[in-house]
Amino acid sequence: MLIKTLPVGLLGTNCYVVTDEETLKCAIIDPGAESNTILDYIEASKLTPVAVILTHGHFDHYMALEAILEAKILPVYINEKEIDRSGQDKRHKIGYIKNIKACKEGDVIEIGALRLQVLETPGHSPGSITIMCEDALFTGDTLFQGDCGRTDLEGGSREEILKSLYRLAMLDGDFEVYPGHDRATTLRAERSDNMDMRIATGELK
Repeated sequence: MLIKTLPVGLLGTNCYVVTDEETLKCAIIDPGAESNTILDYIEASKLTPVAVILTHGHFDHYMALEAILEAKILPVYINEKEIDRSGQDKRHKIGYIKNIKACKEGDVIEIGALRLQVLETPGHSPGSITIMCEDALFTGDTLFQGDCGRTDLEGGSREEILKSLYRLAMLDGDFEVYPGHDRATTLRAERSDNMDMRIATGELK
């Protein structure tokens, strides 16, 4: 598995291109902006994109999506709870996007030989997901290095995000953590150093 991190947009959203190195098929996770940057990398690397995956429906994670879909006909996976959930805030509405595929807990998205498993990790938004593949977790805005996602936006819940952090903390073994913003980390480091995760597991009150 090859993972390319492309920080894009004014909010520094991490777009990830996850590639099966045998087939060169890839998935685009959270194309937040700068479609040319994303597509140029894919073309230069001679990759074949077969899916887009959105960790949640906030606008800064999919602003490049429309342009990518104009260039490539791809299915777009997002948790069913995120589709058109946001009411008045049109920036968060994604139901108009072509080829939407609702995904849920336990679904597996196959990219060549890679199996990307959907974990529902709500709290930052009701339908936030984490994608687990081999020893990698793509956590969107659920888990960051030393922090977690904000819960004061529409549909956010501090109680739910703590449950999600607990769930991630209880996964067996260690994982590389690729968050929606800022730098990558490891689950082992977050179990010991992330105050929100330690609160979630009961280590801190």
